[in-house]
Amino acid sequence: MTTLEKKVTRLEVVEPKQLNFGKKWDYAPAPEATDFVKIKPRYELFIGGKFVKPKSGNYFKSINPATEEVLTEVAEANEADVDAAVRAARNAYEKYWSKLAPAERAKYIFRIARQLQEKGREFAILETMDGGKPIKEARDGDIPLSVAHFFYYAGWADKLEYAFPGRKCRPLGVAGQVIPWNFPLLMAAWKLAPALACGNTVVLKPAETTPLTALHLAQIIQEADLPPGVVNIVTGFGKTGAALVKHPDINKIAFTGSTEVGKGIMKSIAGTGKKMTLELGGKAANIIFEDAPMDQAIEGIINGIYFNQGHVCCAGSRLFVQESVKDIVIRKLYDRIQTLRVGNPLDKNTDVGAINSREQLGKIKELVESGVQEGCKLHQSACELPKKGFWFPPTFFTGVAQSNRIAQEEIFGPVLSVLTFRTPEEAVEKANNTAYGLSAGVWTDKGSKIFKISSKLKAGVIWANTYNKFDPTSPFGGYKESGFGREGGLHGLLPYVKLVR
Repeated sequence: MTTLEKKVTRLEVVEPKQLNFGKKWDYAPAPEATDFVKIKPRYELFIGGKFVKPKSGNYFKSINPATEEVLTEVAEANEADVDAAVRAARNAYEKYWSKLAPAERAKYIFRIARQLQEKGREFAILETMDGGKPIKEARDGDIPLSVAHFFYYAGWADKLEYAFPGRKCRPLGVAGQVIPWNFPLLMAAWKLAPALACGNTVVLKPAETTPLTALHLAQIIQEADLPPGVVNIVTGFGKTGAALVKHPDINKIAFTGSTEVGKGIMKSIAGTGKKMTLELGGKAANIIFEDAPMDQAIEGIINGIYFNQGHVCCAGSRLFVQESVKDIVIRKLYDRIQTLRVGNPLDKNTDVGAINSREQLGKIKELVESGVQEGCKLHQSACELPKKGFWFPPTFFTGVAQSNRIAQEEIFGPVLSVLTFRTPEEAVEKANNTAYGLSAGVWTDKGSKIFKISSKLKAGVIWANTYNKFDPTSPFGGYKESGFGREGGLHGLLPYVKLVR
């Protein structure tokens, strides 16, 4: 038995006696129907408006992380495939897309938005089966927000002259875009929509563990009758992404992923003249003051770290609590995680779904074990985990020091570190004591305190008395090792245009 298993066993015996948490209600299973979702046995690359076999001849398996069942086989693109996709994008840019009237470009993007909206239920199910997140998260959050981004940027396509007064906009050319596994369709929408609206063509590379929604989006792009080559989708592993980043005929790189890979991309394209935006890791701070609406704050914490399995770079994985309310916050938080339902992501009652992959689950376990070894106190839900699939229970640590790994490294799982502070100045200093600067949350009843604290936090996005709220009109991005550049809003247009007088 590992140290972690011993610690969890001890906690499950002792802590329920100390805390009087409410019993979790029993609900009848409410699984989402999947019989109308058609997953092909094999998916090819989408190049030049057609699905084509990979020159590599290789395919890899896409696995449902909740069941470990193979969903399908997906083509693995090599350098030759990437080159073919870039050439198709360049041809489409020079022949069709850059010459098309902006209002006509808008019509195509609107068409994509409408078709995606009509197939929203299908895409939500695909997202859940391929990625492991609860169906209610995909259905009510990811898919509607993806649709909203296409609608929003379709509206900008013929109004770019108003976006940058006194300047004329020119598209950059071909954009290479690499997206992660945590929000597969939403990340694709964040990147595709502004690029297309500004007149660029695209080669998109989705994550190898969650390629299905991108490939089904390719089918919508076909149905929308976009000129061939305007959008190309190549699937594969890190080598595929590296080939795209290094291709000499790419004008712009947009990457969302780990800080480590982002640094490597910066080195590889230094001196090439390629424009670049990076949205990287995060270790967001949620700050609860003693005058905060406590129940609302607890729900915000739960929403920020557990409902999405912690699979967001802006997850509020560090919780700073004012010492005077520490005990009540910890008690309420422990009570609340006992009520979270962990299990089948396709069940509409499920709160916490599966971890995306075996590899990611291993990273989470390793970091949690380090927290135990460093003397932090482990608190976990007493839920029973499914026997198949990749699962980790809702977890939080108390007695955490700033130097502990769990307080410094991005865990990307349903794990929270709780730290305390006495004064607002101390809260700000501790919140900023990280290499990252992507997002933060402030919980207080005083508006003046919100503005004062927010102005001192080094984070690109700050929520007040809420968390993880997104809107296509609002920019998103970070500072320090969380990257640079913004996606969303008017600011999201700038990385895809060249401004001239």
